[in-house]
Amino acid sequence: MANLRDIRRRIKSVRNTRQITRAMQLVSSSKMKRAQDAALAGRPYALILAEMLNTVSKSFKDSGNEIEHPFFMERPVKKRGILLLATDKGLCGPLNTNLFRSITESVQGEAVFYAVGRKGAQFIKRAGLELGQAYEVSDKVEDSEFGPIVEALVEAFRTGEVDTIEVAYPNFINVLVQEPLIQPVLPISNLEDTLKQLKAKIKGFMDDANEENREIIFEPSTDEILDDLPSLYLKFMVYQLILESRASEYSARMVAMKAATDNASKLVDSLTLDYNKARQAAITQEILEIAAASAA
Repeated sequence: MANLRDIRRRIKSVRNTRQITRAMQLVSSSKMKRAQDAALAGRPYALILAEMLNTVSKSFKDSGNEIEHPFFMERPVKKRGILLLATDKGLCGPLNTNLFRSITESVQGEAVFYAVGRKGAQFIKRAGLELGQAYEVSDKVEDSEFGPIVEALVEAFRTGEVDTIEVAYPNFINVLVQEPLIQPVLPISNLEDTLKQLKAKIKGFMDDANEENREIIFEPSTDEILDDLPSLYLKFMVYQLILESRASEYSARMVAMKAATDNASKLVDSLTLDYNKARQAAITQEILEIAAASAA
C-alpha cells in the first residue's frame, strides 16, 4: 500500500486543483450569463434586418429590376473566405475540437481563413491552411474590434481575392449543447433559409414572440435603401455570430470546469479512504508488533 506521506501529498495536490477549477467554474458562470444575454438580445434585431433585406430585395426584383449591389453578385467559387471564430484559451471541453473537425471534414478546395481567437490561428497554421489575418476580440466585442474584421472581409470579396465569405463558429443551442456551423454570409442569397434559422433560434428562447405580419414600407426608395442595408446586415451578422461563439465558449468552459471539480472531489474521497485504510493498517501492524514483543 502507498506510503501515508505520498497519499497526503496527493490529497493536497488534488484539493488545490479542485480549488482552481471551482474558481474557474464560478468565473465562467458569471461571464456565461452576460454572454448569453447579449447573444439572445441580438437575435430579434438580426431577424428584423434579415426580414427587411428580404422584403426590399423581393420588391426590387418584382419591379423587374436586377440588384446590382456587389453583395448580391454570385460568381463561380474558386476560393472560399472563412472567418473562424474560436477561443483564446483552452479548458472548454470539446468546443474547439468539434469546430476544427467540422472544418477539416467540410472545407475542400482552396480557402483563406481569417481567425478570431488564438486557438483558431494555431489550428490553421498546424493544419497547413492559408491564414489571411488573425484578430483578437475582447468579451465586450467593441465596434472598434470587429469593424476592421468586416472591412477586411468585404475588401477581399470586392477585389475577388475570395468568392465567398463564410463564418465557422460554435452555434449556441443551450448550456450543454454547442453546434459547430459554417454559415455563408456573402454573397447574400437564400435569405429565406437565414430567416428560418433565426426564427427557430428566437422561438427556442422567446416563446411569446409574435409573428411579424405587418407590411414594410420603405422610404425614400428601394434603390437608396439597397445602398446601405446590405452593409448594415453583414456587419451585424458578423457581430451576432461573435456573440454566439462567446456564449458557447463560456457555457462549454463552465460545464467542463464543473465536471473537473466534481471529478476532483471524487478523487479526494477515494484518496482519503485509501489514506484511512493505510493508517489503520499501520496502527494494526504496530499493535501486533507490540503484542509479539510482550509475549516474547
